[in-house]
Amino acid sequence: MDTHLEEEIHDRIDKALDSIRPYLETDGGNVKILDISDDLVVRLELLGACGSCPMSTMTLKAGVEEAIKKAVPEIKAVEAINITHPDDPNARLPDNML
Repeated sequence: MDTHLEEEIHDRIDKALDSIRPYLETDGGNVKILDISDDLVVRLELLGACGSCPMSTMTLKAGVEEAIKKAVPEIKAVEAINITHPDDPNARLPDNML
């Protein structure tokens, strides 16, 4: 992918993430862009409480992915490298959700 195009897409994704960050931060979490592939797949890392929350799959799909695809429709997929599955024995809800 052209460097200028990649920077422009990265900036648009960052702005989309900035629009939902306050909600993630309320629960002690955040998100970081790791990579945007040539075939327009965004790889993210869920940070803080989002990284160990059993609701992280829902957060990724209903919040993060939706915000990114709305702002950058050319994105084909959004993946997180550290999704916590609800049946994971180490999964923890944020303290404000207990």
